[in-house]
Amino acid sequence: MTKVTPKKRGQGRPSDNTVGREVVLAKAIELLQELPPARVTISLIAREAGVDPALIRYYFGDRAKLLLAVVERLIADAPAEIAGSNEPRAILERRIRHAAHFTRSTKHVRRLMVDELADAKSAEARKLQGAMNMRAVDAFADLLARDGGEELRTINPLFLHVALVGLFDFFVSAQPVVRNLVPEGTDMDKLGAEYEDFIVDLLLNGIRKR
Repeated sequence: MTKVTPKKRGQGRPSDNTVGREVVLAKAIELLQELPPARVTISLIAREAGVDPALIRYYFGDRAKLLLAVVERLIADAPAEIAGSNEPRAILERRIRHAAHFTRSTKHVRRLMVDELADAKSAEARKLQGAMNMRAVDAFADLLARDGGEELRTINPLFLHVALVGLFDFFVSAQPVVRNLVPEGTDMDKLGAEYEDFIVDLLLNGIRKR
């Protein structure tokens, strides 16, 4: 039998051509739906995807840029706000519910943005993280400005955004704590929907002009 001597691989792109960038990104998203961001390392993603870590570094450069790509994909894939009335109060309710649905569907994305990207070494990651949050703040500011104090009280749109993120993020990221507060066997999806209704009522009645 003729012995075949394997060719040495030169520097550059890793030789594993069976796994593309999209597969690696999908595996990272899958893991971040199950685990806190700090536990999702390049080594873990590579092991679960069955690739060499060098392939991930080739596609994304470093972990911060990979996590940034995850956030961008989750936001891009998030369902659009449901269309409806253009009344400011109705728009506000839709945005509150959209925030609830996004947080529940992406689970650890808020923790990812806070724990990993806000203080990332990459200036690009920090800039995008800030820009994503500012878009939400600006949207609330625009809504309040268009209302002009007719239906809604004048409030700080930054505080509204921060409160909304915190209210829904804790319910999702600290679900083991919440689960310990309810009877065993409680349907957590149903509880999440009830919590969403509670927050909508709480915020709308707190913000509407009396």
